[in-house]
Amino acid sequence: MKATAKDLRFNSKGLLDTVNRGEEIVITFRGKPCAKLIPYTEKNEETIENQLFGIWKDNDTAKDVDKYVRGLRKGRF
Repeated sequence: MKATAKDLRFNSKGLLDTVNRGEEIVITFRGKPCAKLIPYTEKNEETIENQLFGIWKDNDTAKDVDKYVRGLRKGRF
């Protein structure tokens, strides 16, 4: 379902009822999609796995983080 920003402002209760029934609503602003209302679901997982977490753990150049960051900034100042 699509709804405008004006619909969201004046008919938010009706849109929330629609979402509670399981529908997804795309909110448009000036004819372009800008947001999506989706039903809220509880996640039972304790941690959400992030693909980027630990990306530098095996990189030897970044063992001393302070030294590494200062080296990156060295050419800028």
